[in-house]
Amino acid sequence: MSRSWSAPTGERAHRTAGHELSWRHGGAPWRPRPGRDLGSMPVLVALGVLALVFQAFNSNFLSSDNLVNLTLQSATIGVITLGVVLILLVGQIDLSVGAVSGLAAAVVAVGFMQRGWPLVVAVVAAVALGAGVGAIYGWLFTRLGVPSFVITLAGLLVCVGIQVRVLGSTGSVNLPYESWLVRFCQQTFLHPVTSYVVVVVVVVGYAASRLLERHRRLVAELPAATLTTVAVRTGLLGIVVLVPTWYLNLNRGIGAMFALFVGLVAVADLLLRRTRWGRSVRAIGSNVDSARRAGFAVRRVYVSCFMASAGLAALGGVLSAGRLAAANQGTGGSDTNLTAIAAAVIGGTSLFGGRGSAWSAVLGVFVIQSISSGLTLLNVDGSIRYIVTGVVLALAVTLDALSRRSRPAPTR
Repeated sequence: MSRSWSAPTGERAHRTAGHELSWRHGGAPWRPRPGRDLGSMPVLVALGVLALVFQAFNSNFLSSDNLVNLTLQSATIGVITLGVVLILLVGQIDLSVGAVSGLAAAVVAVGFMQRGWPLVVAVVAAVALGAGVGAIYGWLFTRLGVPSFVITLAGLLVCVGIQVRVLGSTGSVNLPYESWLVRFCQQTFLHPVTSYVVVVVVVVGYAASRLLERHRRLVAELPAATLTTVAVRTGLLGIVVLVPTWYLNLNRGIGAMFALFVGLVAVADLLLRRTRWGRSVRAIGSNVDSARRAGFAVRRVYVSCFMASAGLAALGGVLSAGRLAAANQGTGGSDTNLTAIAAAVIGGTSLFGGRGSAWSAVLGVFVIQSISSGLTLLNVDGSIRYIVTGVVLALAVTLDALSRRSRPAPTR
């Protein structure tokens, strides 16, 4: 005989212990809870407002053609932002992501065009170089105690200098349009059938994972979601994934570069939620002393996050070189640093560590690129973009600070 989801014993135990059930585990979807983390809701509301405002002033903003361009523009900076999210989750910061991306772009272009390396070797070397830079950051931080702010600021200057030397006197190296990197970044889109197959796999996989989780919780006599809740959540996910896919397929479809970005985010999200490493990242970001007493490998986790941040920055630089079919001294400029860090925070990642998700990179980048695309369509001066982005960033940080004040202090 199947058990009821309500499992009175388990639910009473949770409420007695002061825990409110989430919708995922059988609670009400919109139950008001003082001090509750709003999660991604403010970002989604902001995206909706931006879309309505820009669409009201220019009917091309929500056209499938413009949205395809927006996704392509989001991919490179999104990959870099994903690395920033990981380093922010452990309560540190990397100010050199732009410089590392520029150095990686230069290594790919010079290695392939001037040194005669196979393009695959050049790409692997560039990403490995980025990860190596992150390993040095991690060693300096964990072994010598140098603040991450200082380490990465110094790294920014060093990487910019090396980038200029690698590019040489010309300062710019072009990549041929026939190379697979340029074709992958500029011209490759998922076939509509492929994109719909991916949607089906995602939705079915999500439903299976929720049913498996429900079964495990019932076996452990814990409150679990009803089958209706699982069906509703799966249906909502299907709509959220299927509608944008259908709309983008009305034009060129989903770019391979954007698909790569979303795939990296999904892998990072899985690692953060389902592995000991992911739990270590959140624990260290919330309270490093408690995490150390709990037996987490604090040093290794710090080093891995620095390596992931710099490695993803290098990958973003490689994709940027492919999209522009060139690498120059302006690749990975100061805008890249500011945009990536701002996107991570706007997307919901806390500057104070321990709170956020990999999907923050997607949401934050969409907000910033929507502002940029909308103001471009309105022929507004570029300086306004910085002002608007700065105001949105200030609002995001303010919400983060207020959210921290409303939450109970961690127990040491």
